[in-house]
Amino acid sequence: MPLNDKPNILMIVADQQRWDAVGAAGRFAIRTPNLDALAAEGAFFEKATTPIPVCGPARQSMLSGLAPDSYGGLWNLDFLDCPALQPSERFATAGLRRSGYTCSLIGKWNVSKTHSPADFGFDHHDDLKQDFAEAAARYPGLDWPNGWFGDPSPVAPSDSRTHLAARAACRRMDRCQSDGRPWLIRVDFQDPHLPCRPSEPFASLFRPEDVEPWDSCGDTLAGKPYIQRQQQVNWKLEGRSWPEWARTVALYYGMVAQLDDAVGQMLRHLEERGLARNTVVIYTSDHGDLCGGHGMLDKHYVLYDDVIRVPLIIRYPALIPSGLRVDDFVSHLDLGATLADLCGLDGVDPGHGRSMMPLLRGERQAGRDSAVCSANGQQFGFYAQRCLRTDDWLYVWNLTDVDELYDVASDPGQLTNRIRDKALQETVAGLRRRLYETLEARRDPFIRAGWLRDQLLAGRKLDSEQTD
Repeated sequence: MPLNDKPNILMIVADQQRWDAVGAAGRFAIRTPNLDALAAEGAFFEKATTPIPVCGPARQSMLSGLAPDSYGGLWNLDFLDCPALQPSERFATAGLRRSGYTCSLIGKWNVSKTHSPADFGFDHHDDLKQDFAEAAARYPGLDWPNGWFGDPSPVAPSDSRTHLAARAACRRMDRCQSDGRPWLIRVDFQDPHLPCRPSEPFASLFRPEDVEPWDSCGDTLAGKPYIQRQQQVNWKLEGRSWPEWARTVALYYGMVAQLDDAVGQMLRHLEERGLARNTVVIYTSDHGDLCGGHGMLDKHYVLYDDVIRVPLIIRYPALIPSGLRVDDFVSHLDLGATLADLCGLDGVDPGHGRSMMPLLRGERQAGRDSAVCSANGQQFGFYAQRCLRTDDWLYVWNLTDVDELYDVASDPGQLTNRIRDKALQETVAGLRRRLYETLEARRDPFIRAGWLRDQLLAGRKLDSEQTD
């Protein structure tokens, strides 16, 4: 593909945004007009997933197409040292730079302690630390009485992290445009990760009394792994009522709305510079957020839809039909292979993903009927989990506790664990085998070791007494 025919790429990554916390998902009364317009002009993916609901490993998977467990990327690098992703010329960003692209990263770098963005193909990195420090100096002595549950912020939107990042991205677009080469600008936000502290008018945009509970609210956690109840104790959440959660969710909505406003600034800048038609815009999040779902905070020790499903929108007017709704399972693992196809790149290894190009053309693609995700614990201890999500079922393999099985059609909030149901044991066996096959192909460490294969292939799992 000639250099001047290659599309620009604006890739926007939110931090901990739920799949259903965007208006285009059609689930809740959250206002995201810019993301909704982006979805209406491109493709909205109904079943996008993260391979691992942890910030650092999830972002590594976007760069590489590799399931993080396959190389030991088990948790965030600020927790305990573990193997991180190593640079490769076969990753998409390196392929873009070889093809003449200028590649820039705006915002957080949560991929490696020892390798910089430059080692992964980025020509420029603006970590925004100076911008954030200068803004913080204008608001001394801020107090956040509600801690992790969130507070309204007195900081003006123009001084907030979201809008400082958006302005930096717009400045980088202008520099890249004057350079005359195609570009990738990736913007990694730090929001709406808890604690949510939206500025006005976003902090008051949603009233707690108007916020509808997530599908996963009201979970008793009966018949589920012990660690989920322990998480409520760890976070001091026992007995927390919905009105208390509603305030936190309203602030979360406000933070998402503020992020949406920052996205709108970048999209308008593309339009004003005449760049919109030849720019691929990708919007996603590293993973979701419990935010009161199942009575918990954050994202660790569970593999519910709350945390494994993510928003994913791709707009490219030259190729993607407007208003496309994609109902197939896709993953962050597919992003690199898709960019290689869109931009005509050679030498890019798809890793454990594959190109979504057929889906972007409105076609069907075989083998898109499930997703596999994993988790390994974090600050409250090690805890290995793997899951298989299909249209009908969510099966969670908890290596050291009771497994989980949810009928997602009748139980979208995944409240009732049916792993003990005698009538479903053939279904369980089939899901376990499918999960094993994918984990084996991805060289998952617990499958490579061999000690646990019979849990999945021979049903040697103590899921307590089965019921009729």
